[in-house]
Amino acid sequence: MVKIRLARHGAKKRPFYRIVVADSRAPRDGRFIEQLGYYDPLKDPAVVQLKTEKLNKWLQNGAQPTDTVARLIKKAGQEPATEPVTEPAAEPAA
Repeated sequence: MVKIRLARHGAKKRPFYRIVVADSRAPRDGRFIEQLGYYDPLKDPAVVQLKTEKLNKWLQNGAQPTDTVARLIKKAGQEPATEPVTEPAAEPAA
């Protein structure tokens, strides 16, 4: 199963997180498939930056965000598209 989760980086007591797509069996800070953004909790206010197009692509393909990542997506004010993207119907020629 593919998860959208946080990978911790930064120094001791100075956390910085990357929002990544990874296999659920991979270690927390280990191998990942793609980076979708980052979260910096030390800034005031905390900074959440997301690549919305990539995020929506992974959600439509079945990747499951963790509870924390789902909250961060909401906090960023970007509601992810859960419906598959469909092309508009072609208008009939008159």
